[in-house]
Amino acid sequence: MKNVLSVVFLSLVILGCNSSESKEEKTENPSFHPRAELPSTVLYVGLKEPVEQEIVKIEEVAPENMVAISGGNVRIGSEEGFAHERPMFWARLKPFFMDKSPVTVAQFREFVLATNFETEAEKFGNAGIIHETTDKNWILKDGANWEYPLGKDFPKAGDNHPVTQVSWNDATAYAKWAGKRLPHEIEWEHAARNGKNSRDIYAWGNQITENDKYLANVWQGTFPNFNDNTDSFTETSPVGAFGESPIGLTDLSGNVWEWCSNYLFDYRSLIMEDVPSDFKGEKAERGGSFLCEPSWCHGYRVSGRSSSSPETSLFHVGFRCVKDI
Repeated sequence: MKNVLSVVFLSLVILGCNSSESKEEKTENPSFHPRAELPSTVLYVGLKEPVEQEIVKIEEVAPENMVAISGGNVRIGSEEGFAHERPMFWARLKPFFMDKSPVTVAQFREFVLATNFETEAEKFGNAGIIHETTDKNWILKDGANWEYPLGKDFPKAGDNHPVTQVSWNDATAYAKWAGKRLPHEIEWEHAARNGKNSRDIYAWGNQITENDKYLANVWQGTFPNFNDNTDSFTETSPVGAFGESPIGLTDLSGNVWEWCSNYLFDYRSLIMEDVPSDFKGEKAERGGSFLCEPSWCHGYRVSGRSSSSPETSLFHVGFRCVKDI
């Protein structure tokens, strides 16, 4: 993907729906409030820092391929980021377990074989990609799905790559089958901040490169005109290819956006009274992807946010799960 031009993301989301349900999802819902979606792990949200109290220590051993995320106080958001990352607010969380890496193609295949599950991309018969076409825009690619994220005229996805072309609904079904759930945005950011109130831009620090090497699978150039692919990955990379965060998580920045459990919301509506929820019917995503670079999408920062409608499937969006302790 060395020369991709003129990308219109929102048009893809609209095209990718193809259902009356999507229109209903995007209507305003005055009864919605983001506090209603907070998981039991979130003990407090507000502008004032909560008084430090002893958090129950993690005594259980983390399940296989999961990491124990410690509880504590954390400031969510960034005053230097985009408008939807403000205002910063405090949260207090209990410990929980999180998948070490995004769910892989091989793991998702186990789910499909065990349940005969059909993804929404398979039902629609297409899914969203960017590739070198005549218009060089986002397109709906016939036959694109979780096994063939670029379409069936391209190779299958690697088993150890993050699964993509799965909608929020698909991801939720997998999580339920696995005895887990999708993380709330607050849980995701707390984990990306290493279970403490770190103010680093990324999970590992404040630089995206070290010794001229990228520390995450992101767009390496100016999007969408040029990508020099110095890491050799044109789209997704195998999970863990860029190492681990200080607490053992991988792929928190770049590679694929990750679905979260909650609808995207205005932070003000969560922490202030009498602020409308601004419900748009889109589910939150975190982490950025291989399409992100600062001049267009700096979403691979810890505080970065995005969203898509629940039935949308895209070749740069995957997910990971969490589990209550």
